[in-house]
Amino acid sequence: MTISPQAAAAQASRVSREIESRASAPSSTETPLIQVNGLRKSYKTARGSLDLFHDLDLQVEAGELVAIVGQSGAGKSTLLHILGALDTPSAGTVYCASTNVATLTPREAAVFRNREIGYVWQFHYLLPEFTAQENVAMPLLAQRTRKSAVAGDRSSPLGWKSEAMAQAAEWLKEVGLEDRCDHRPGELSGGEQQRVALARALVCRPRVLLADEPTGDLDSTTAARVFELIEGVHKSHHLTSILVTHNMDLAVRCTRTLRLENGQLKPFATTSSKPN
Repeated sequence: MTISPQAAAAQASRVSREIESRASAPSSTETPLIQVNGLRKSYKTARGSLDLFHDLDLQVEAGELVAIVGQSGAGKSTLLHILGALDTPSAGTVYCASTNVATLTPREAAVFRNREIGYVWQFHYLLPEFTAQENVAMPLLAQRTRKSAVAGDRSSPLGWKSEAMAQAAEWLKEVGLEDRCDHRPGELSGGEQQRVALARALVCRPRVLLADEPTGDLDSTTAARVFELIEGVHKSHHLTSILVTHNMDLAVRCTRTLRLENGQLKPFATTSSKPN
């Protein structure tokens, strides 16, 4: 079924208003910002159904920095995809940033991700033909384009593009790359590329940061610096963050660490030895 531009704009406006009201409402101290209950995820294969999660539960309080570890193939990335409305559960309830993400339409999910979720992958996924500053500004431009379409804004895009570029420059300064604004991704080191990706993830000021092996392609020294940067912006911008990693030295520095194993999340014992 084809949706008219007017209907699409009305739908986007509705979900935007819902997200804005949730974000402005006072948060309850009794309700975690991320809450998952009875999560199941199954895939159909030639050999039958493959069950990845079995009644998985997760609660993350506002302000926590939680690490998730586990063997490759355990489903860590899939869990982040579900939390970030990039994938859907087979069963269970999934609330992230006060939103039942399992009930969102594809269009609503796109609005939700743009407003509430900052996502950093193992690979930076920067657009090679654009500068670092332009890459960071992309989510803001997408957000403003959607808002303009909904409101019927006919103002010149040059003005809000200039504003987006200014905010992108500020974020690049925050991650220590103010002198790399005009560099394209191919002219940056691996660590610098990940810092640009982090700035891009946070430029819309989301409440939740999801990081999927953000240091996996980096050497140990650069990985430690990138983690320190994530830790710093997590605290300074009052984020709620989930970090998937195989690096136990970094995992134990988080608020707590969970292991994903056999479709369940369990506390990882060594976190008790991490410094306060």
